[in-house]
Amino acid sequence: MNPLTVKRTGRILAHIGLIAASAFFIIPFIWLVSTSLKPLTQIFTFPPEWIPRPFQWSNYARAVEYIPFWAYLKNTAVITIISTIGVVVSCPLVAYSFAKLEWRGRSTLFYVTLAVMMIPGQVTMIPLFLLFNKFGWVGTPLPLIVPHFFGVPFYIFLLRQFYLGLPDALREAARLDGASEFRIYLQIMMPLAKSAVLAVALFQFMGSWTDFIGPLLYLTNETSYTVSLGLQQFQSQKGTEWGLLMAVSTLMTLPVIVLFFFLQKTFINGITFSGIKG
Repeated sequence: MNPLTVKRTGRILAHIGLIAASAFFIIPFIWLVSTSLKPLTQIFTFPPEWIPRPFQWSNYARAVEYIPFWAYLKNTAVITIISTIGVVVSCPLVAYSFAKLEWRGRSTLFYVTLAVMMIPGQVTMIPLFLLFNKFGWVGTPLPLIVPHFFGVPFYIFLLRQFYLGLPDALREAARLDGASEFRIYLQIMMPLAKSAVLAVALFQFMGSWTDFIGPLLYLTNETSYTVSLGLQQFQSQKGTEWGLLMAVSTLMTLPVIVLFFFLQKTFINGITFSGIKG
């Protein structure tokens, strides 16, 4: 068989496989959007109807009044944006130190970081709650924000792997020109690691935006609830309005989809951690 034909056939089969796999992810989202536009009588019909008849656009108008949506959205955005800034400030700096700087105890501390990364969150949940309670932070967003300014082990590990791929010749050339180590990091290494840092920022944004356990543990005042926590609390108190809940869920999902749409190329480049080979 012609090698070109074999290559083309393999590519077609790969695309078919990817399209089939993507269906498992896109079908629930399509059902979410479809349900958000249905009248209540159509949501539980069997067989399921994918296209609403009629389109109930009023679900979205009612949804933002169903809960204090805009207040919850503001709380979610504040926590997400500040925690993402914390990750972008702290993790690249720590990762650069692990990857490029020589100092006593570096390897030991890096192994400790890896060990912390492997501890399940459920193990540290109670000790962290007791610690933050001693600080007087329970009932405020601080436990969801402040720890990110001290680094996240998983993100540090990912960024360290990227920095290891950057040639040391760049640092040596800059040092010969009289640049300090911090200037080398800020003006040379950080721009080169932009795609990896943006990938980490997107990970953190998605994780914080959709977080439920953290707000459930630490936010005790209804005025400080996030959207995910507000939805759960309202559902437990007043029952389920499925159309409205799906509308709010769709509105909550849109920022992540839009952000990924515009940053997908940078995100993929960052995930591959290609670096510069010297």
